[in-house]
Amino acid sequence: MSVRFSDNVSAKAQRDILDLQKKISVFTNGELTDEQFRKFRLARGVYGQRQPGVQMIRIKLPHGRITADQLIRIAEASDKYATGNLHATTRQDIQLHFVKLADSPQLWADLEDANITLKEACGNTVRNVTGSARGGVDPLEPFDITPYAQAIFEYFLRNAICQDMGRKFKIAVSSSEKDSAYAYIHDIGLIPRVQDGKRGFKVVVGGGLGAQPFMAQTAYEFLEADQVIPFTEAVIRVFDRYGERTKRHKARMKYLLNDLGLEGFLAKVEEERPALNAKVFPVDTTAFDLPLFAERPEVSGYQPESTDVQFLEWFNTNVFEQKQKGWYAVQLRVLLGDMSSNTARALAGIVKKYAADDIRVTVNQGYLLRYVSPENLQAIYDELHALGLAEPGFDSAADITTCPGTDTCNLAISSSYGITRALEDMMKVEFKDLIYNNDIKIKISGCMNGCGQHSAANIGFHGSSLKNGAYVLPALQVLLGGGFNSKNEGLIGDKVIKVPAKRGPAVLRALFQDFDANAFDGEYYSDYYARQGKNYFYQLLKPLADLKTVTEQDYIDWDHTEPFVTEVGIGECAGVMIDLVATTLIEATEKLQWANEALEESRFSDAVYHAYNTLITGAKAALMTKDVATNTQHGIVSDFDKHFTGVSGFHTAEGEFKALAFSINKNEPSEAFARQLIQQAGQFLTAVNAYRDHQIMLEGSPALQELVQAQDS
Repeated sequence: MSVRFSDNVSAKAQRDILDLQKKISVFTNGELTDEQFRKFRLARGVYGQRQPGVQMIRIKLPHGRITADQLIRIAEASDKYATGNLHATTRQDIQLHFVKLADSPQLWADLEDANITLKEACGNTVRNVTGSARGGVDPLEPFDITPYAQAIFEYFLRNAICQDMGRKFKIAVSSSEKDSAYAYIHDIGLIPRVQDGKRGFKVVVGGGLGAQPFMAQTAYEFLEADQVIPFTEAVIRVFDRYGERTKRHKARMKYLLNDLGLEGFLAKVEEERPALNAKVFPVDTTAFDLPLFAERPEVSGYQPESTDVQFLEWFNTNVFEQKQKGWYAVQLRVLLGDMSSNTARALAGIVKKYAADDIRVTVNQGYLLRYVSPENLQAIYDELHALGLAEPGFDSAADITTCPGTDTCNLAISSSYGITRALEDMMKVEFKDLIYNNDIKIKISGCMNGCGQHSAANIGFHGSSLKNGAYVLPALQVLLGGGFNSKNEGLIGDKVIKVPAKRGPAVLRALFQDFDANAFDGEYYSDYYARQGKNYFYQLLKPLADLKTVTEQDYIDWDHTEPFVTEVGIGECAGVMIDLVATTLIEATEKLQWANEALEESRFSDAVYHAYNTLITGAKAALMTKDVATNTQHGIVSDFDKHFTGVSGFHTAEGEFKALAFSINKNEPSEAFARQLIQQAGQFLTAVNAYRDHQIMLEGSPALQELVQAQDS
């Protein structure tokens, strides 16, 4: 069935969607390997679930910004193609689950009609650019970061330099020094500053979570705003060139920075400057420099006269006055980040009635509404309350951030949703005042990979398992001391102890009781943890880790009735037999085609980078004919010179291929250079194909090799 497009869908988006439909057809007919298709679809927001035969669709919402009509469109898509649920993520995306693969092109087309994209929402790309949800209304911000986050998103969407990276790349923009977007755990993090009357950012690089978390390092205390996008492009180029590509667990930029050191890394970033498409990139902020509505100082500092206790709790924990005097922002706490399509439509109606058409999905899986008049706060509370969206304690200790865990994820080990419900229920009964505590953040992930950002929490948990004799039970790894301390310094939590999952509420109860009894007045939790030390908390929780006292219930995970079994979800394929060299040469040919298309459209920087990738991929194919293992682009270039100098059909001088490949960072991306490099890349690819044909003529057809699908992550 052909995809139906409205007139609102851009030509670029139509091409992307038709490419997806074509690849689905080719894959279904068995003409495309699972790994090739997986790589393709992930970069288009289509992600395999734990359950076979269905997909998770990740919708890319730059800095979480969405209009009421866009929210309605997503709700309609969920009703038509998914389960009628919208799941907000820690990267300010919205995900739909249980979508049939064949439905994904039309789903995408329906969303693009409302200017919503799936492009590069997953895979080894520049992922969604996150930003403080308070950007533009934050009383603490030096300026609105919204236009800068949007410009970064637009610049790198479909950009040639991030179409074939070795691993994903994440960018965050905070609105103030409080770093509410968690810049310190990102590949690039930006914090706004003003110096000598000029706008700019503190820039940190090389942060990341996962099994081995890294704190980002400071590249610049102040970088002028028009230098941020050029710097980011140069960083991505270095990561692309030197980053690990074979050992997936070592392929994030944090490891490259660790290997090169900050000084060496920044030196390589500077080497990329000649090749940059834009040496400066000023961002047009005029649409954001003035308030949406005139300020109302006469109602600044509003305090309701209501005697409704629930309303007052909500007002004191979920509402704040914007920097625009007399206007108020309303924050919505959403359990598990899940919202039904009917609730989403009703929320869109509330926004149209009472707020500005500028909703923000928050990094803690909630929503923020802007420009609410104080005289409408009671009415908006009443309507939100009727929808179950007026729970007090937004972003408090009682508001847990969590990933979906074993409900849908291939990699999850134990339930995230179940333990989150149990902990929030326990706190609501036993620690009611935690809705007023904004210093403690609790985050949960279903495994060590950290989608729930557990390492960046004051109290974090990630799913695991424990062996007790011949049996296995679901477990929680407890992490403490992450998040922010009283100096607003970002911290990575320590792994303290592992306990049976069913004892999670007892763990949290013990931690809160200990904190209440022994902390100094006003002491931040991470400061308290640092003062007491890791061993203190290990000893505190050790009795709860004692497996001699387990019961039958400890062998059953939250939200389950059957005994726990350690398993990774069903993979997306079995092994397939392919000619790896031929497959790689096909990829190189496709990249050469992209280079020529970019040249025809006068996108000379893109043309140059696609031509460079043609050289790299062709050289990789040639090295595979000699069974030479490769792991970085820089290594491929060096190994090709080593193994193919003097080989008939190629260059004769040592270092000639290196000079050709790395000419990209020594030349301006002009039309003349693009044409020259594309021509050289085409000649090189012809030579590699001829060499391969000659090898087959002498040695016979190659033995097919088994390619085993890796899990999504």
